[in-house]
Amino acid sequence: MRRQSRSLCSILLGGAARLRRAKSVPGAGAKLGYSLLEILIVLTIIGLIAALVGPRLFAQLDRSKVTTARVQVRSLETALGTMRLDIGRYPTTAEGLNLLGVADPKSVTGWAGPYLGGGLPKDPWGHPYVYEPPGAEGATPKVYSYGSDGKSGGSGDAADIYNTAGE
Repeated sequence: MRRQSRSLCSILLGGAARLRRAKSVPGAGAKLGYSLLEILIVLTIIGLIAALVGPRLFAQLDRSKVTTARVQVRSLETALGTMRLDIGRYPTTAEGLNLLGVADPKSVTGWAGPYLGGGLPKDPWGHPYVYEPPGAEGATPKVYSYGSDGKSGGSGDAADIYNTAGE
């Protein structure tokens, strides 16, 4: 048994020594590793794939932010409708969307909030949502996001985002 284990060790050690010799002596056995040219070709292929796929992924990310903003606008409008049923009116310009989360019970009778579970959200680009109270009796307020640029107007993902179901 000892002889077999010694011979196994000598075989393993001898194989490692042969591998070291194969690396150091050109043409002595199989080449190990990759050449610089092979690595550069692989990196070029990976770069081409990233160049083709990357813009599509970023475009999808922008579309998902617009969809998220539209869903949040719809949620804010629903919360405003629920609050209107409780207090009998929509918030004023001064109260704004903050009335959905916090109210002084003495000045706002019937308020049964908060009407939003996690507080007042910001749009996906980190800007506050814009609130415009209804102009005429029976009209509904407008809630929207200025989009990625945070300014009124714009086009593409920088366009203002409204609830299209209510528009």
